[in-house]
Amino acid sequence: MAISSTNKVALGLVNISLLALLTGCGGGSSMGDNSPPDTGTSISWTQGVFQPSGNFAQQCQALNEKHWLRSWSNETYLWYDEIIDRDPALTPTVSEYFALLKTEQITDSGAKKDNFHSSLPTAEWKAQSQSGVTFGYGFKIKLISATAPRQGVISYTEPNTPASNQNLARGFEILEVDGVDFVNASTQAEVDTLNAGLFPSQTGKSTTFLFKDINTDETREVTLTSQTITSLPVTNVKTLADGSVGYFQFNSHNAVAEKPLYDAFNNLKASNVTDLIIDIRYNGGGFLQMASQVAYMIAGPANTNGKIFEKTIFNDKHPTFNPVTGQRLEPVMFTNEFVGFADNPALMPGTPLPSLNLKRVYLLTTASTCSASEAIMNGLRGADVEVIQIGSGTCGKPYGFYATDNCDTTYFSIQFTGENNKDFGEYADGFAPENTTDNARLPVRVEGCAVADDFSRQLGDPEEAMLKAALNYRTNGSCPAASSIASKQGFAPANFSDTPAVQDSRAASMAEQNKILPRQ
Repeated sequence: MAISSTNKVALGLVNISLLALLTGCGGGSSMGDNSPPDTGTSISWTQGVFQPSGNFAQQCQALNEKHWLRSWSNETYLWYDEIIDRDPALTPTVSEYFALLKTEQITDSGAKKDNFHSSLPTAEWKAQSQSGVTFGYGFKIKLISATAPRQGVISYTEPNTPASNQNLARGFEILEVDGVDFVNASTQAEVDTLNAGLFPSQTGKSTTFLFKDINTDETREVTLTSQTITSLPVTNVKTLADGSVGYFQFNSHNAVAEKPLYDAFNNLKASNVTDLIIDIRYNGGGFLQMASQVAYMIAGPANTNGKIFEKTIFNDKHPTFNPVTGQRLEPVMFTNEFVGFADNPALMPGTPLPSLNLKRVYLLTTASTCSASEAIMNGLRGADVEVIQIGSGTCGKPYGFYATDNCDTTYFSIQFTGENNKDFGEYADGFAPENTTDNARLPVRVEGCAVADDFSRQLGDPEEAMLKAALNYRTNGSCPAASSIASKQGFAPANFSDTPAVQDSRAASMAEQNKILPRQ
């Protein structure tokens, strides 16, 4: 088998790991911004002196929660020595205090070192990670420019949702949201309206949009009501180029993706494909072990046996033992069996995975390609499998976390970084095709072609620019003229503007941009 017995046990308990003591404290946490300041408490604070986090765990009075966060961060945060130690009693709310428990340093290119610090109500985290459920209208928005003059385009829609039922599709550009000019809105109040409309945090939110079809310039006004949306993590499974090339769109490493991935690779194996193109341009990440499964199904046993997919490295307090599970540190190997991430797995855990036994793979990427998706790239490169990147630079996140619950809130705080079989993991500015012309970041250059996202055609269309470039590169080894540009969305250095940015500030959107490990 390609995974150790220790990893196998840990993985089998993933359902427990994600929920991590859901019983909580009954009355919920004090993460809300209306929590009052702490007064009259006997808990003391001495700068640089930390009690064990277990002394405060699941004690849901606000000051206790803050002391738990302080100690837990000092124990497990990857850059714990870069956190300024502040008296928890002097920060009004738990959420405000948690926001301070991270590094403020930047990378060589000017991006924030940690742009992934977030939290989420545990019930919402369970729904998102286990079932792919979020609130929305069923369309995904690509923010090409988040500040004025803005540009936002529908990147794809989910079937049987308000968006698809109104015949909205990839390539519809946003002009107005509830009467506010999306492109030119300049005040915080206007941008608050844009954000509330585009990124609803509950069901039943009715929003009126004005869209323009970029192919026809036709405008359409539609009113949509938000609902719970179950995303399809794997779609568009097909063969191209007379059946010799497999293709599919892979949107998220969430629990429900495991069976569709298994089916996709089985179907492509039955079709005897000799090459594979995986469209991960909007895949922000998720379960690291699922990334290792995908890499195994691409490369097969001959290319992965005995090789490490990713070594997890914690802060310097923990060189030998995992600070979260207490187990001796062992690498994540290329996983060759069905794990059973979902609450009710569709297959028996331990079922062998199919594999295509390929020595190369084509990956379509953008700045929204993040974390566990980047781990696929790095893990395969460490195993000497040729990765050909078509698109634009990835987000740059070699880091991950254990989703940790305290008082009905789940926290996402960077706890480890990863290295492949060749001890490489320095890609904080992402991976980018070798002919990328953007010099604002310092990515790891990868064989392939810089190609801008093409919203004029649907995903999976052989004439869509990225997919077309991948097919042509396979045939003749040449690239079109470099057309990829640095995204102003995601985790690149912020663009300079005097106007506030449109952004999805829901913690769920940040949680997606991560590598997640299960807890014992």
